[in-house]
Amino acid sequence: MTAKLKKSETLEIRLPYPTKLAFMARCRDEGRSASEALRGFIEGEITPARRPARLVPRLAPRVAIGALIAAAMGAVALPSLAHPNLRAEFDCLARDRQAIGPADLARLDANHDGQITYAEFRAACGGR
Repeated sequence: MTAKLKKSETLEIRLPYPTKLAFMARCRDEGRSASEALRGFIEGEITPARRPARLVPRLAPRVAIGALIAAAMGAVALPSLAHPNLRAEFDCLARDRQAIGPADLARLDANHDGQITYAEFRAACGGR
């Protein structure tokens, strides 16, 4: 156990009289002397405060790595989410299911304007 240091030094501060009265009343209400209150304040100011460990520096790299892993997994899974067979969309247009020929295009062009619209394309495949 360390020995208590002798309180031999004084500190003079200047403050407005109403502030002094309010401080003295507060100390009296708390049951301690003004000197004791000031010593406690000074001790708290000079004692290094223990700061809680910050989570951000340790958490940030983990979040970044997790995001990269999630993005990589998403990139790997993306092709499986695509339409299973885009050629199947066009295969429904040909009568023989082999290739789309000029006769098939003429049949699909319902309004005979020389162009196949999206609506004509969908109608030919049964609205899929």
